[in-house]
Amino acid sequence: MLDAKYLLTDEQMVHFITKGYLVLQNDLPEELHQNVMSKIYRVLHEEGNPGNNILPRVPEIQEFFDTPTVKGALTSVLGPDYYMHPHRHCHYNKPKSTTPGGGQWHKDGFWSSMRSHRPWWAIIFYYTQDITEELGPTAIMPGTQYYEKFIGDKGETLLPTGKAGTMVLVHFDLWHKASLNVSDLDRYMLKFQFVRLKAPEYPSWNHLNKEMAIPDGLPAQHLNLWQDVWNWLRGVHETRQDSGPADEARLLLLQNELSSEDAEARGKAADELGILGEAAGAYASALGSLLNDPVETAALNAAYALGRMGDNGIEELVSQLSNGTNLTAERAAYGLQGASAEAIPGLLTTLKHPDEKRRGLAAFVLGMIGPSAQEAVPALIASLEDDSEWVRRNAVEALGMIGNPSDQVVPALTNALVDSLLTEAREGQSSSDVYVQQQKYIGNKIGYTAALSLLRTGREGDAQQVVSALEQALKSKDRYVRAYASEALTHLRTNEAIDVLIRYYRSSRWCPDTSKASTF
Repeated sequence: MLDAKYLLTDEQMVHFITKGYLVLQNDLPEELHQNVMSKIYRVLHEEGNPGNNILPRVPEIQEFFDTPTVKGALTSVLGPDYYMHPHRHCHYNKPKSTTPGGGQWHKDGFWSSMRSHRPWWAIIFYYTQDITEELGPTAIMPGTQYYEKFIGDKGETLLPTGKAGTMVLVHFDLWHKASLNVSDLDRYMLKFQFVRLKAPEYPSWNHLNKEMAIPDGLPAQHLNLWQDVWNWLRGVHETRQDSGPADEARLLLLQNELSSEDAEARGKAADELGILGEAAGAYASALGSLLNDPVETAALNAAYALGRMGDNGIEELVSQLSNGTNLTAERAAYGLQGASAEAIPGLLTTLKHPDEKRRGLAAFVLGMIGPSAQEAVPALIASLEDDSEWVRRNAVEALGMIGNPSDQVVPALTNALVDSLLTEAREGQSSSDVYVQQQKYIGNKIGYTAALSLLRTGREGDAQQVVSALEQALKSKDRYVRAYASEALTHLRTNEAIDVLIRYYRSSRWCPDTSKASTF
């Protein structure tokens, strides 16, 4: 049982929501860090970087992530049943780096069909040695986790430092890059990724205050977006904001500000209209036009403002989802998730849209709405027959996020997994789907997503059927399908699942002491 004192506070959670990171300290013996660093050095210099195999190659690393400090932080952000993703890496920053400015700003390659503003995923950057700015810690740009576009010099560059055991917990989509190691020492950073398995039903941290206390010094304000994440993490589904009658003069001023040449003014006006909620519903159309704003910060504020305006806001968002540009449709999708169950009728209609982009986005939003969208399950199951692989994948992921205590979801997911394995076995098969061509590091995207969804829902279905599908998935050509299938079997823990795992691990067990230098 995890001691509650290791869970994050309200202040830390707000910091994570608004700035996208937390710097924490793992209190472990120096000898452990030195031992791990020594083993990493030998592996990297004698064998090369083991990539995903860094943990079995240096199994002592697991001790870093089994501490109450790490478990408390991850439980707070991802819930108590989070899962360590099979992709991980040891980043080696050589001494006396000469690359101008270090690495390139980027977001990590993502694992879902779309990036999520809500924390379904998180990353830990873990340092095995005292880390100073001279050693080249990974640079992060606070507050940028919600942006698709890089904001450049408008953002702040932060170099987290600290003693051995320093870890930086970041929102999966935070912009970051390698910085220069100008010291004479090797610098090692362990990057591990984690995934949430269920939508929050209650706060999983030391939660005391209902209201968010927004910190000072933020480069941009996204009050409705932050409130959406805060409410979702608390298991609260507020679909409307009603602050009572609004001052007409103030409303007219805000309407004028939506057309300001100053992007910051446009964004603040949109945010305030969202806070006014239904009282500002007459301005939904103007906010809808702002979804196409060239400045992403202003457009995001418009999207989330509309999601809090009740019927007028939902109608505008669904219209943009169906009839707007690809860009405005995607932004509308993020706004609709905050409207929760009230958006479902419009999303079900959009699931039949002639354009695959709109159908896929509708399925994505239904997944983000989560268990409240159970009435959409039959339509999502029907979408598993869609001509578009991207739509099918979004439907598979949505079903895993929604779940269903009846016998509908799990059979549909097991069928999708088995069908994907049959397709995978046909040599020479390729897709022209632009969405499928992305994420080349996932070979079987339907199978990967179906295995993840069964990890989330498998216990709700017939165990024999689920085990049979997962056993077949252990032979997939895609390493991540195999990884999720083995974890889903571990979660099931039936006798049949354990037997399958024993057979699988007998042939796949990794020996961390075996290398090209070993003889036996």
